[in-house]
Amino acid sequence: MVFTMKIDKFEDGYAAFSNFLLHPVILDGVVYPSNEHAYHAAKTLDKALRRTVVFQTKIVNGEKVEVVTTPGQCKRIGRKLPLRPDWEQVKLQVMEDLVRQKFQDPDLKEILLDTGKDELIEGNWWGDTFWGVCNGVGENHLGKILMKVREELQNEGK
Repeated sequence: MVFTMKIDKFEDGYAAFSNFLLHPVILDGVVYPSNEHAYHAAKTLDKALRRTVVFQTKIVNGEKVEVVTTPGQCKRIGRKLPLRPDWEQVKLQVMEDLVRQKFQDPDLKEILLDTGKDELIEGNWWGDTFWGVCNGVGENHLGKILMKVREELQNEGK
């Protein structure tokens, strides 16, 4: 494919492409606050452990209350989960399904479609060379999934 432009930061006008965007998605009948939450929850089949990705117990005014984790917190928790046996075989499909679901939202869909034929690159500084590209190196799986979903959406009306 010939790209017209390169979008390599998922922030500002392109923040919708980030998995950290707070936008609900459903995984196995449970609503998660973001793709990041759902993705990390999917790492385990244990429903109780999945819950720890989303909720943390805090003491507020002397009482225990559950608060929703931020996407960054859920990522740190998700890194410690025992992985389901088939994780390496299913993780790309899990992400693709979540991205596809997220971009059914008409407003987000429009943002993605407005990128036309631009190359989408999850550029980062934190060293993620699987989902993105850091210092020019990376597989950019998130960017590839976004472009695949965009192409599906472009072909929907044809």
